[in-house]
Amino acid sequence: MFDSPAFRDVWAPRLISVVRILLGLLYMQHGLSKYFGFPAPQPQNFQAFSLLGLAGAIEIVGGLMLALGIFTRWAAFIMSGEMALAFFVFRNRMSVSPFPVVSGGQLEAVYSIFFFMFFLVGGGAWSLDRWREKR
Repeated sequence: MFDSPAFRDVWAPRLISVVRILLGLLYMQHGLSKYFGFPAPQPQNFQAFSLLGLAGAIEIVGGLMLALGIFTRWAAFIMSGEMALAFFVFRNRMSVSPFPVVSGGQLEAVYSIFFFMFFLVGGGAWSLDRWREKR
């Protein structure tokens, strides 16, 4: 049953949607923390008009767009780039190792890979993009 092509054809786009929604909400928390101090404390010396402020704006807006599945590919492309930049530039500045486990950049690497996947495959069955395509 679970290995049948018909089952996979129906459920794979739905699972993509579930993962997209969860990742969008998780990602949005990072921006909310930066701007509003919720659900985690705001970074010290946070300024809205800085690179950290830009990252927070991308995290809030992009995370919401990803969770809703609206302009999924564009939002995912921008967020994948942000996370790749965070990993390759900022994390590697703190460590001389390219390995994420050493530099502490595992989260950035995983986000970047998943966001790039959503750039390629889209938002799945339960997305506003899919609803717009049907109209």
